[in-house]
Amino acid sequence: MTYQNTLLEARKKRGTLICAHQGTAGGNVPGNTRAAFEAALQQGADMLETDVTVSKDGVIFIFHPGNEKVFLNRDIHLEQMTAEEIRKERYVNSCRAITDCPLMTLDEFLETFKNRCFINLDHGWDCLAPMTEAVRRHKMEDQILIKAPADIKYARIMEEVAPEMMYMPIIQEKDEITEQLEKMNLNFVGSELVFATENAPIAQDDYMEAQHKKGRILWGNGILYSYQVPLSAGHSDDISLVGAPECGWGWLLDKGFDIVQTDWVLPLKNFMENRK
Repeated sequence: MTYQNTLLEARKKRGTLICAHQGTAGGNVPGNTRAAFEAALQQGADMLETDVTVSKDGVIFIFHPGNEKVFLNRDIHLEQMTAEEIRKERYVNSCRAITDCPLMTLDEFLETFKNRCFINLDHGWDCLAPMTEAVRRHKMEDQILIKAPADIKYARIMEEVAPEMMYMPIIQEKDEITEQLEKMNLNFVGSELVFATENAPIAQDDYMEAQHKKGRILWGNGILYSYQVPLSAGHSDDISLVGAPECGWGWLLDKGFDIVQTDWVLPLKNFMENRK
């Protein structure tokens, strides 16, 4: 099967799309591993979010940069290691016990999930050229969404190396980049909106409606890295799971987000289906 749906077409057909943050982790299954990604798809995710990092000798791996101590329980830096050394590493589980889960290369990841779902490649803004070259090697341009901070320098690199690929800036609090992007040769499909309070300019209905009228996809976050740094004004996975899903996921859905990123795919999917 050839994966043909664009994000906008998929949104119109399926409703709000569910993006699995690093797959679905738990127990002996760490995030950003094949098992976590397979679990997320089994639970109904429309998109897999993953992170990339680059070895000392230029091989791209699936891993969240800077989290070696957390996920490998080792005080190391993958960017200072060769690909051969990285292949010997293994993730630890939630109890910090070592698993048999290796780090996947980007090529292995892409080939595994080709034609199966949308994919968001995150934290790859410092290796946009080789990362997008890998996407082309696997002929997966229509599956991949590239995100980067709302900095014009990354947009210019995308314009140079992969203007046809779906591109999404990560906009925090106030939009100061959209007008520039609209003038560039980019496949600017929409924006991830990050805001600490509901008063943020990008969280206002008129702003979001204006973006939707232009055919843009808007990405909201249920995930939460720290309760001290809300990504969607506190409307999170956490409060959704402990008895207030309308205040969490429900708010994001009512607000009109086209993609919701979550660490809890199945509970969110069940909530959406029951709500209908």
